[in-house]
Amino acid sequence: MGNGNGALSGAVIAVAGAGGPAGRAALLRLAEAGAIVVGSDNDPERLSEAVDAARYAHGGATVVGDTVDLLDLNSTRDWALRVEKDFGRVDGLVHLVGGWRGSETFTRTSLDDWDFLEMLLIRTVQHTSLAFHEALQRSDRGRYVLISASGASKPTAGNAAYASAKAAAEAWTLAMADYFRKAGGPEGPTSAAAILVVKALVHDAMRADRPHAKFAGFTDVRDLAEAIVDVWEKPAAEVNGNRLWLTEKP
Repeated sequence: MGNGNGALSGAVIAVAGAGGPAGRAALLRLAEAGAIVVGSDNDPERLSEAVDAARYAHGGATVVGDTVDLLDLNSTRDWALRVEKDFGRVDGLVHLVGGWRGSETFTRTSLDDWDFLEMLLIRTVQHTSLAFHEALQRSDRGRYVLISASGASKPTAGNAAYASAKAAAEAWTLAMADYFRKAGGPEGPTSAAAILVVKALVHDAMRADRPHAKFAGFTDVRDLAEAIVDVWEKPAAEVNGNRLWLTEKP
């Protein structure tokens, strides 16, 4: 671990939503694995802190940040083109744009929550996948990694909007996996779209805020980062179009 000689050595990986806790953990772990990491976030200050932390932790690692509006398809496409132009190729897109809204009961569901989550959880997936899929297919180790939630498979009454948005993002990613499968022909896919499924994520600041909470079934952001790196350790055919569960299946 961390020798930089594995499947990610020299790989160019773009991370969408790099400024959040999961993004920070992913930047650190990808840099440690020897990747060139290009993070994006809509918050330049948060992104800069995350990029600096990964850079300082792994001296010599190439970690850069780009402020991108992933709700704008042209802006996202420009980002994809920039990454490929600057580094010669793109070997991965890790989608860590998250957000949650819910209600106490199904009856109290607000469709404003749906409007918010549709933009955040679906539109950003559509834009990153459409912007990056051709570059990922050109790579000999291309991977699109979506982080999803177990609630997409078993929605609860108060989580209708969130679970539906996650399920739609999964379906979109599986359609891209079919593109990779067909592009690979009889030999099988050379690139892959995979879904990592968690119940929810937990990080140190959450534990500090709630020292007595159990966070049962939650995935630590560092373990998520490890699972992201593992997607490159497996052959494309093994992960393409699959949900990789980091929590119990509901």
